[in-house]
Amino acid sequence: MNDARLSGYPISYLPRDLIAGLVVFLVALPLCLGIALASGAPLFSGLLSGIIGGIVVGSLSGSSTSVSGPAAGLTAIVIAQIAKLGSFEAFLLAVMLGGVIQIVLGIVRAGSLSAFFPSSVIKGLLAAIGVILILKQIPHVVGHDSDPEGEMSFSQPDKENTFSELLTLLEGEIHMGAAVVGLSSIVLLLGWERIKLLKKSVIPGPLMVVLLGVGLHFLFQRLGGPWAIETSHLVQIPVAESASDLMSFLTYPDFSQWANPAIYTAAVTIAIVASLETLLNLEAVDKLDPENRNSPASRELIAQGVGNVTAGMIGGLPVTSVIVRGSVNVNAGAKTKGSTIFHGILLLIAVALIPMYMNMIPLAALAAILLVTGFKLASPALFRQMWSEGRYQFLPFLITLLSIVFTDLLIGILIGLGVSLLFILNSSLRQPIRRIVETHVGGDVLHIELANQVSFLNRAALDKVFNDAPRGTNMLIDASSTDYIDPDILSLIQEFKDKIGPARGISVSLRGFRKKYQLSDEIQFADYSTRDLKDQITPDQVLQILREGNERFYSGNRLSRDLGHQVNATAGEQNPLAVVLSCIDSRVPAELVLDLGIGDIFSVRVAGNVIGNKSLGSIEYGVAVVGVKLVLVLGHTRCGAVTSTVQLMCDHNNASQVTGCSHLDSIVDEIAPCVDEEICNGLSELSEEDKEQFVDDTARRNVYRSVHEITRRSEVVRDLVDAGKIMVVGALYDVKSGKIEFLTDPSTELEYRGAPQA
Repeated sequence: MNDARLSGYPISYLPRDLIAGLVVFLVALPLCLGIALASGAPLFSGLLSGIIGGIVVGSLSGSSTSVSGPAAGLTAIVIAQIAKLGSFEAFLLAVMLGGVIQIVLGIVRAGSLSAFFPSSVIKGLLAAIGVILILKQIPHVVGHDSDPEGEMSFSQPDKENTFSELLTLLEGEIHMGAAVVGLSSIVLLLGWERIKLLKKSVIPGPLMVVLLGVGLHFLFQRLGGPWAIETSHLVQIPVAESASDLMSFLTYPDFSQWANPAIYTAAVTIAIVASLETLLNLEAVDKLDPENRNSPASRELIAQGVGNVTAGMIGGLPVTSVIVRGSVNVNAGAKTKGSTIFHGILLLIAVALIPMYMNMIPLAALAAILLVTGFKLASPALFRQMWSEGRYQFLPFLITLLSIVFTDLLIGILIGLGVSLLFILNSSLRQPIRRIVETHVGGDVLHIELANQVSFLNRAALDKVFNDAPRGTNMLIDASSTDYIDPDILSLIQEFKDKIGPARGISVSLRGFRKKYQLSDEIQFADYSTRDLKDQITPDQVLQILREGNERFYSGNRLSRDLGHQVNATAGEQNPLAVVLSCIDSRVPAELVLDLGIGDIFSVRVAGNVIGNKSLGSIEYGVAVVGVKLVLVLGHTRCGAVTSTVQLMCDHNNASQVTGCSHLDSIVDEIAPCVDEEICNGLSELSEEDKEQFVDDTARRNVYRSVHEITRRSEVVRDLVDAGKIMVVGALYDVKSGKIEFLTDPSTELEYRGAPQA
């Protein structure tokens, strides 16, 4: 049954979104105030940004999980720009213009740059936010609130740093009442997560934490003394006595500064930094989303731009997507962006209608929510995962984490991106090119696959490949998957092909180069069977080629072939090396399972790979007229023709009577001598596994019989075998594994009825 919908919104999602919105609201409230305080801006500006981030940005965004608001990563920029521009009003003009720039960036689809952010940096960002939340919230949990809530830089406004702040707790700077609220809140949250009944409850654990905190606040007020929680340890929303007082909290941009060049410099700075932080946080939140949805990055830039234009016009701080709020949103079970919008509405109600009640909430209770969120983000499982992915993932992850913790969000991200770039460049310089030694029918070929983008950075690595190639090498440079090749690389390839390679006895072939590169496809080695090769090769060598081809097939290392080139090369004549007699079964195409190309074999196919006049005539043509060196009888397990013959024989039925097909008897008659009558009589008593084994044993005997019948019935084949000019060999293909067993040992032959006895 489909969910009931309201204008496309599934009504069943509403409870989850409302609960998530409430939890995000409780977390966002102190963060908005703390970031405004840390930025040196009016407290109300932080709350305005939270409201705008929830309602305006949330409505326009295409993300189901991201939550926007004032960002801790911008606090240093806000402080610097307010001081440089001389007033908060001038700064608001820069915020508004920065929003316009973001809208333009979104329109030109600059959000696509987010696809280039390394996953190691994004995961390092998530883990760093988790570590910072843990370290920064510990003091707030025990009532040490000298550092503003939401401030995430290593160096704090109170002249301490993240770690020295923790040391002050050892000096006794702990508030007893707030500490009881904070620690009991952590216990409640952990219990709520672990007790199944509570976890499935419609009442979110963070709401119960807030109610517990308010209740303990009133209790400690009655107790008085060291237990009473003062205003400095509570939420502090500016309280307006009337609607006109509320409007007086709004601040408007100073348009008289429009000609000041510093305004535009600030606007560009805000736009770039806010956009970078938004795109990174958006990618990070998408990785947390249990439904693995993908947020449209360019649309998000437009939404953020509109949000910043709005914030600049009425006195808000710059807004970005905020990873802390987004992660809380995901952990609270948000289903759509409805939770983001609802959290913005709750912020508006709290500011406009009930600020005095919000100011009863202890900061310690809200800090407990953030601390538990931090443990979820910086989980040991994430560290184990990154470690298992190797140093090229773990080191950028760890460096990003440490950089953010020991500097701030923006600087740490830039360091992480820089380190990742160095690792990428190092990887490109070490081995940017895939090299494969392929064994074609004409000999070994060094196959060099160029990457999708080949820049000047790859020159040294490609030059090393050329210099390491030994004399006499057949080299194939393959650009089939390449979209761009740097002119320096093209010049290097051209010079090596025309001058250096031939001087060293190296034959260079080209494939897949676009016309604009002025390098034509040219294959100088035999990737198909030629007359010279056929005349020189021995039957044993042909058999070895077939063995190696099947090994490549079942191991997943098939040769890359230019089939168009092979079509053109074999159009005039064909020079196959072998005749393969195989079954018509759709699972056993001979050229594929032997990893061969066009013109390499004659393929004779008949149900049950049996011998008849027409199939034998085809084989004789191949060996006597064309001159192939090998006849391979290729049977297979779970053969339908063999299975049917076994069933007919054991039931004493006739193929034409059972199927109505008058020509099937000729095939059944060829396979019938291979069926063991003694086992056949007890077929009904066999298990399914034993029946399958019986059919496969019969298929094996059938291969041996066909090999024997070819030489017995054909004088020309027999004479060529006796002269040592050809071989007739059997093989059995396993349809489960793709592996071929070559039946070259006569001592392993299973007897079949009707075989000549020595």
